[in-house]
Amino acid sequence: MRITVFGASGGIGGEIVRQGLAAGHEVTAVVRDPARLKATGERLEVVTADLTDAEELRGAVAGRDAVLSGLGARGREDARAGIATRLTVPVLRAMEAEGVRRLLVVSAAPLAPVAEREPLADRAMMAVVSRVLKPVYEDLRVLEDELARSATDWTSVRPPRLLDKPLTGVYRTAVGRNPRSARQIGRADVAHAMLTMIDDPATVKQGVGVAY
Repeated sequence: MRITVFGASGGIGGEIVRQGLAAGHEVTAVVRDPARLKATGERLEVVTADLTDAEELRGAVAGRDAVLSGLGARGREDARAGIATRLTVPVLRAMEAEGVRRLLVVSAAPLAPVAEREPLADRAMMAVVSRVLKPVYEDLRVLEDELARSATDWTSVRPPRLLDKPLTGVYRTAVGRNPRSARQIGRADVAHAMLTMIDDPATVKQGVGVAY
């Protein structure tokens, strides 16, 4: 499979690149600073691009089977600037121009409906997190609206608190909602889930919760 990864030098994006190469995919990693990309491999192509220019991105997505994005805010200041939306919309426009359909992006658990029979403590924790990181989630809501209006076959992957830990391959997913008591997951497992969902028709045009 030929895939393109945006945010390839970040925590989740870097894991998508590494795991994608290990699985035998041909991977195009789109970055602003190639020096920050740690992955290497014979099937890896590195593209340096201005992520705000849709025309410049068309070559990076043309002919690909899927595009996966780890783009997002690194903090509240980025979120207030709408960075997740501002960097992802040009990707959408480039894909639409090239007729590439499959897109998977990273969003966040607070954008999903509350799980059935969610314990009160987990409801309260999610409410607090939503208030503290409100600019981040407002940016992601705008992004998800853009996805819904696009011509792509998108999936919005919604993890809770992210951890830096080795890949386990053991986690829960829930289409259209969060898994019950979704509290945390490792970045490597989010990447694993995204790669696994590429060929899953049940996840197309859906938000998917993922957690341990």
